[in-house]
Amino acid sequence: MTIAASSNPPEVAYPASWYDGEGRLMLKNLTLEQLSDWVVAALGEPRSRGMQLWRALYHSWPLLEDLRPTIGTPNGFSAAFVDRLTRVASLGGGMEVAGVSTAPDGTQKLACRLTTGPAAGMEVECVLIPMPGSKPRMTVCISSQVGCAQNCQFCFTGRMGLLGQLSPAQIVQQVVLAKRQARPGGVAKPPDPSSGPEVPVTNVVFMGMGEPLHNAGSVAVAVEVLTHPQGLGFPASRVCVSTVGLVPEMRAFAARSRAALAVSLHATTDEVRNWLVPINRRHPLRELVAALEELFPAEAQRAGRHVLVQYVLLRGVNDGEADAHRLADLLARVRCKVNLIGFNPHPGTRFAPSGERATQAFLAVLRQRGCVVMLRASRGGEEMAAVYRSYWAT
Repeated sequence: MTIAASSNPPEVAYPASWYDGEGRLMLKNLTLEQLSDWVVAALGEPRSRGMQLWRALYHSWPLLEDLRPTIGTPNGFSAAFVDRLTRVASLGGGMEVAGVSTAPDGTQKLACRLTTGPAAGMEVECVLIPMPGSKPRMTVCISSQVGCAQNCQFCFTGRMGLLGQLSPAQIVQQVVLAKRQARPGGVAKPPDPSSGPEVPVTNVVFMGMGEPLHNAGSVAVAVEVLTHPQGLGFPASRVCVSTVGLVPEMRAFAARSRAALAVSLHATTDEVRNWLVPINRRHPLRELVAALEELFPAEAQRAGRHVLVQYVLLRGVNDGEADAHRLADLLARVRCKVNLIGFNPHPGTRFAPSGERATQAFLAVLRQRGCVVMLRASRGGEEMAAVYRSYWAT
């Protein structure tokens, strides 16, 4: 279902989930080009007004939900324009913070309740992870779907099935909410410059709920907003999208965006990967690795892109030294970093984490074979452990 914007011709139509409960278009669903088109069609304004709104949304006042505080300020808007805009459009993102939990190490999990779309009333998770270093900074781990359709056997979210797709605005809004949470007082308090600066959020990882490339359209728009210099302004190298191996979508994403890509491999034979990651039956290892060799060739110059290969170690399943040698063979012609991940058991799982001896032996084989490899540290305690640090430790 789509809804047409009440506008001068040409008429512009968007998905119904892009509108709030009052029937207003949520502007965070739009790219800069789309926003510029919309202000012409819906408001009869010049296209330059689109850039002004874009900067207001993401650059000048990224933590605001409406434009009234900008009235009369430098680069702000007139009261008449704000009134007219507010009747047909919203700066909201289609979700609200339902709760915040904080672990002893400072990791914060935001439960984000959706307020629009087919999954309205359901929740996704957004996690803020403190990063090591001399200056405080954070990585935010965001979701792209409610649940997931990929049915990876060791993944708790995969057991839910796919319950809903997030709109671009709902993906972008998680980062906005994370930035609000990172300021003094968190999301519970309105912006107050006198209370001190927010802790900068320097990295975004699409490694929360869902398979990002199964919602590729919304994710691509969100990444464009995140990485646009006049948008939220993250360097493309500090935004990472994770996939279990949807090969055509992976190729399309790599062609469209300079954002980083992570691929969840988790097995070194088709037999094991067919079981652990069922998408392998559609895109087996030979096809997936060939795509990685093409997109991230090992002979690329130092400034070339690399892929992060994620590998969850499961006791007695994929953690033997033979697995490590096969992994090194598979990646011999891929410019990559390998991220070894300790499995975090959840109720009902049949899997167990690898022991320390097996983990260190696996790590040693990869390093002996010349792989760039890291062992991911869990953050946030056992109840909030599936968060990501090692790739952006520097």
